[in-house]
Amino acid sequence: MNTPTGPATAGPSADGTPPVPTLSASALARRRRREALVGFAREYARNRAGLLGLGLLLTIGVLAVTAPLFIDQTHLTITGAPGASHEPPSWRFPLGTDNFGRSILDLVIWGARVSLTVGLLATFVSVTLGTLVGVTAGHFGSSGGVGGRIVSTVLMRVTDWFLVLPTLVLAVALAAVLPRGTGTIIIAIGLTVWPPTARLVRAQTLAVEARPFVERARALGGGHAHVMGWHVLPNVMPVVLAQTTLLVATSIIAESTLAFLGMGDPTTISWGGILEAARTAGAISAGIWWYIVPPGLAIAVVALSFTLCGRAVESVINPRLRGQS
Repeated sequence: MNTPTGPATAGPSADGTPPVPTLSASALARRRRREALVGFAREYARNRAGLLGLGLLLTIGVLAVTAPLFIDQTHLTITGAPGASHEPPSWRFPLGTDNFGRSILDLVIWGARVSLTVGLLATFVSVTLGTLVGVTAGHFGSSGGVGGRIVSTVLMRVTDWFLVLPTLVLAVALAAVLPRGTGTIIIAIGLTVWPPTARLVRAQTLAVEARPFVERARALGGGHAHVMGWHVLPNVMPVVLAQTTLLVATSIIAESTLAFLGMGDPTTISWGGILEAARTAGAISAGIWWYIVPPGLAIAVVALSFTLCGRAVESVINPRLRGQS
């Protein structure tokens, strides 16, 4: 016998009006998610600082992605430099040239590709690790019995150990031990900036674990993986999203610092690498400001933009902060 697959309908009302179709559980869930996204976008659009940060990031991102379309890669090499050494800003070179005659503007735009990529990937590693540790520690700390509390305690003591270590010193040590390259920078940053995310997610997990729907899930036989994956993780994701936007700025600054210290890949162009090359070429003592200011300003603008976006997301998630943004 065939069973109906369309939306269910309620029975006719007492006054004879036609029945009103009712949505299935999956359709209702999709509608609620869509309404939540629309509401999030509407609240975010009210934050002018967040819109400014988002606009700056979109502009820089578009320039970085489309850079190969209007920048000749041969002009980025030492042998194919189009200008003379240390030319000041002019119509031909709006930001001047470096000690090899390469356009600083081209270097800054091309360097955005590496700096943004490293910042985003390092943030992904950090947020993933911090979320995993935070959710696990919070869940087993509240409902795992004696063994679970031991697991939670061990995880948080490891987190505290990483938290008290100087982040830059630890990242430099990892970058010095591992082979030089972009992947090493990503790993070094990702493994050093995750503790604040872990502690924040753990606190949010403890709050979610105390809610009635989690207790009902346990009473119905839900295991640890089910509770963490289907009930805890979706409810801590807004906090994780806000933390992610804030960590990207930290990761980009860390990448620039490591590259400035000579820990980056010398074959790639990044903002920190440009600053390191300017220091090596003696641009600071020679007063060649156009070699130093543009990459430093790019780092500051991107870090500020991500911070503005993160604060805007945080104000949307936490209604108590909306009046302060």
